[in-house]
Amino acid sequence: MRFEEILDDIGGFSKFQFLLLSILCLPRAILPLHFLLHNFISATPPHHCSLRILDSRNESVWSSGPETLASWLPYQDDGSFSSCRVYSNPQTRNLSQDNRTVICPDGWTYDKSQFSSTTSSEWDLVCNDKQLNQALVTYFFLGVMFGAIIFGQLSDKFGRKYMLLVALIGSTLMGAIAAFSTSYIMFAVSRALSGLSLSGLSIIGIVLGIEWTDMKHRTFASTIMSLSWSVGNMLLALLAYYIRDWRHLMLAVTVPCAVAIICCGWLPESARWLLANGRTEEANKYLVQCATMNRRNQCRTNLDTEVLRKVTLSEVAEKNHTYLDLVRTPQLRKITLCSGLSWFAVSFLYYGISFKISGFGVSIYLTQFIYGAIEIPAKILTFYILDVIGRRNGQAWFLITTGALIGINTAIPLEYSLSRTCIAVVAKGCSEAAFTTAFLYSAELYPTVLRHIKTDGEGDEKIQLKPLSHEDNAALQKN
Repeated sequence: MRFEEILDDIGGFSKFQFLLLSILCLPRAILPLHFLLHNFISATPPHHCSLRILDSRNESVWSSGPETLASWLPYQDDGSFSSCRVYSNPQTRNLSQDNRTVICPDGWTYDKSQFSSTTSSEWDLVCNDKQLNQALVTYFFLGVMFGAIIFGQLSDKFGRKYMLLVALIGSTLMGAIAAFSTSYIMFAVSRALSGLSLSGLSIIGIVLGIEWTDMKHRTFASTIMSLSWSVGNMLLALLAYYIRDWRHLMLAVTVPCAVAIICCGWLPESARWLLANGRTEEANKYLVQCATMNRRNQCRTNLDTEVLRKVTLSEVAEKNHTYLDLVRTPQLRKITLCSGLSWFAVSFLYYGISFKISGFGVSIYLTQFIYGAIEIPAKILTFYILDVIGRRNGQAWFLITTGALIGINTAIPLEYSLSRTCIAVVAKGCSEAAFTTAFLYSAELYPTVLRHIKTDGEGDEKIQLKPLSHEDNAALQKN
């Protein structure tokens, strides 16, 4: 008997799975709170050089008249005052003197009408140092990349539930450390480690949910879980609107991680992972719980030690696999290369749009909220549209449409803010559709892992395949 057969007997998509997926939706909703947090905590508010003479008068750069500022700050080509340079000798400035400008010797003054504090205003990451502020999101996603590798392997070795708990604890600690960072380096390191932990949260949550769901409902369950990402996306807009200090906002998005740690107490370990590691008694305990909750009590008698031992032997025999199996045959190499390029394009478009929430003439908080809201119908419609036009055609057209809309938006003048916003929102929906397609398509391109290869007399490759494993599920993660 195979594990999928046991799961079907005890209820592969019933009350037990609904409870499990409901709990796992919380960690999934936490992800966008951190993944897209850079839009708000590292925003660069309007700024000018700090002027000592105004400070001595208890005046503000922002409340001073243009005549006063004109004697201190040079004009830019667009007619606005420079935000990075100041006249070296403004008090005696006239046409006969050398009106040299210098980079703000006394630092910067920031407009606090929208943000009371951000990382850029905290450590003056503007002008010549603005690339340091932009690099913060890069450090975070480097952590995400390494976390996908590290937690994927660790969850195979130590278990899904245990490593999910480790990822949550790591996310909580790193989020708190980032909120209380006293230097740029401390903040950058803590954000990178936070990305590493959150990547584990993303992978393991999806894997644990899928391994408790029967085959015919796995795609649907994954889609339902991904909707919580969109909910978190909208929640981020609300939190950022009411919390304008970056440290307080950092703490606010970290608190749900601590709540999720408590909820982990109700999560079961993956019975499939337990069987694959020979822990038959523990697997039996969770399988009995599943059968009881799903009211399949008549099936509990089939969960005896002998039956599970046979399943254990089968799972152990099928554990020997590596990432090299993805490129072992020409066909798999082709699939891996093409899907890898597709994932790069999809991620590039999605996050490129997600990190562009300004310049549309409307509030950045409203833009962020609409970006999250449009994802929900996009995911639901994509789930049905793909059954009509197919995965490959759907992926191609969603990517082409998204790219075309971005191109159109760049050609529209800035004063047409409503048109630019509408096109951007539609592009965001198409990018989410492309992401959802890649999510589903990968599950079908890699439904199994190569176990054995042999060649017949004519050189044709014949492969023996094994059930869905962690590496397959890891490919399904969203971010």
